[in-house]
Amino acid sequence: MTKIKFNLNNKEVSIESNPLRRLLDVLREDFKLIAPKEGCGQGECGACSVIIDGNLINSCCVPLGNVNGAKVITIEGLVDTKEFNILKEAYEDAGAVQCGFCTPGMIMASYALLTKNSTPNEDEIREGISGNLCRCTGYDKIIEAIKLASKRGDTVW
Repeated sequence: MTKIKFNLNNKEVSIESNPLRRLLDVLREDFKLIAPKEGCGQGECGACSVIIDGNLINSCCVPLGNVNGAKVITIEGLVDTKEFNILKEAYEDAGAVQCGFCTPGMIMASYALLTKNSTPNEDEIREGISGNLCRCTGYDKIIEAIKLASKRGDTVW
């Protein structure tokens, strides 16, 4: 057991645990965060996407020890932000939310993309969400949602 300290959703946290445990499991089991989901467990679907030190990462592939001293953001850490509200409304208006399983990961991918590129073109949007799978909507509505969020948040991103 090792003591791991990191910033989780703008709060300093520490946990005594095996540093080889998956970050996804720690977030869900120890910190009771439900947005990051187990989809494939192999880093292919993006359902477990989080932002670590500004980079979109699949938390199912990250050993807990790797986040010692890092800043980790889940969708729960974004819910009170202007950016989240812009994304949420854009996803709703574009009809990009169906079953909801992929939505937290897609929102995280959208947030990461728009934070780095506030006016992405369609190819850049497709690249930005390429690590996230959706079986319900296809991707046209999600791409439209990101375009809407980009326009609506032009002073935020």
